[in-house]
Amino acid sequence: MNKLYPIGIQSFEEIRKGGYHYVDKTRLIYQLVKTGKYYFLSRPRRFGKSLLVSTLEAYFKGKKELFTGLAIDTLEQEWTEYPVLHLDLNAQKYETPDSLENILNDALNRWEKLYGTAPSETSLSLRFKGVIQRAAQLTGHNVVVLVDEYDKPLLQTINNEPLQDDFRSTLKAFYGVLKSYDKYIRFALLTGVTKFSKVNVFSDLNNLTDISMDHRYASICGITEEELFHDFEEDIRMLGEANQLTPEETRNKLKDWYDGYHFGIECPDMYNPFSLLNTFARMRFGNYWFDTGTPTFLVEVLKESRYDLNRLTNEMAMADSLGGINTMRRDPVPILYQSGYLTVKGYDDEFQVYYLGFPNKEVEESFTKFLLPCYANLDSGNPAFELTSFVKDVRQGNIDAFMTRLKSFFADTPYELIRDLELHYQNVMFIVFKLLGFYTQVEYHTANGRIDLVAKTDRYIYVMEFKLGGTAEEALQQIEDKQYAKPFETDPRKLYKIGVNFCNQTRNIEKWLVKE
Repeated sequence: MNKLYPIGIQSFEEIRKGGYHYVDKTRLIYQLVKTGKYYFLSRPRRFGKSLLVSTLEAYFKGKKELFTGLAIDTLEQEWTEYPVLHLDLNAQKYETPDSLENILNDALNRWEKLYGTAPSETSLSLRFKGVIQRAAQLTGHNVVVLVDEYDKPLLQTINNEPLQDDFRSTLKAFYGVLKSYDKYIRFALLTGVTKFSKVNVFSDLNNLTDISMDHRYASICGITEEELFHDFEEDIRMLGEANQLTPEETRNKLKDWYDGYHFGIECPDMYNPFSLLNTFARMRFGNYWFDTGTPTFLVEVLKESRYDLNRLTNEMAMADSLGGINTMRRDPVPILYQSGYLTVKGYDDEFQVYYLGFPNKEVEESFTKFLLPCYANLDSGNPAFELTSFVKDVRQGNIDAFMTRLKSFFADTPYELIRDLELHYQNVMFIVFKLLGFYTQVEYHTANGRIDLVAKTDRYIYVMEFKLGGTAEEALQQIEDKQYAKPFETDPRKLYKIGVNFCNQTRNIEKWLVKE
């Protein structure tokens, strides 16, 4: 196959001139520029925001030749060239107050070489105003402002309030120019991962139209199933052959691994573009998107907010809460959604509530594996070894071995977690048995501190009851009294009933009893 995949290439011009494959989004881009003026778009990392900004830049610079054969080629008749101010805040480490000023100053210097300066413009915001006014007056056309990853300085300093306050003050004044100099602006788009709406960054810019959950632009970034099957039909066939799968099996596996993102109520299923392109380029399925970033900060927020990990599979959020992260320390759900670790799964119109969950297997499995060493004690320090050993023991019916390993996961419970011991216990159990479920059949639920578990392998069925502060005998008796094993009486696999108690004093599993 001669198809070139634009992995890591965010320049629309380079993609078009270099012969790389481009999934045509220009019909939506044309609609965007013809029906509005000020926009904000939130999408997870590696979802095509930078390419969208680059495409808009090429369009507003009138580079018609780059759009030959695309939808906009027949839609646009004028191809007017506008002055474009493109600010990319993505490629910078924001560790000191000067780091943000330096990148803004660098951008302003470039623009001022084109459109001139004025002695009275001494601050960053005044210089920005001057550039916009002179660019419009010199060219005879209003200015296009494109800001890529506007929130990068704020996200990188989320744990440094003084520095974030400094950045917030700078950005508020800088972005506020877009409203005060409206008469010189033709179009503006700001992109980012999240919207710091309640912390004053946008308080002077209330004329932005947030299209992050607008069904009209739901597919402006990412790849729809229709686009996948139309643009990559031959790629799907070749991927299947390389992995001994039929085309239908390949499509199903692609859907399981990379589909499932929903940006709003009426959004079609969206595939992760970065993972898809890597899969086709390498002819192998993998955790490509997840491996490009470690969600260490998110785990810190989950712990700080005392989040019950069981909620990850069936979370709820009010419709108006997903647009910002102002209550992140108390409620991490919006940042989990905006970062791409959770997505919309359903909507209750009566209560205006979204139902959220993992978008696909790549995110679910990778994120859960990442959580294991963050919550559980690992004797070897090697999550892959610990998980593999645990699963093998379960598959082989080595009950004492896998229970001993499970016990080790709770060793050395930090003292600060004692007050939340029940939650910590449930979180570790969620992670362990969620991971086990990727290799066996697992059904479990939590209620009032109790965890009931059914795990099935090709040879064994385990029915387990866990008691907090009770005894293993009581746990085993509950299995008998409530006939938890009855549904499996006719199953030919060997069945084990296991009662386990968790001791508050030792902060660990104290004892387990097994009955066949």
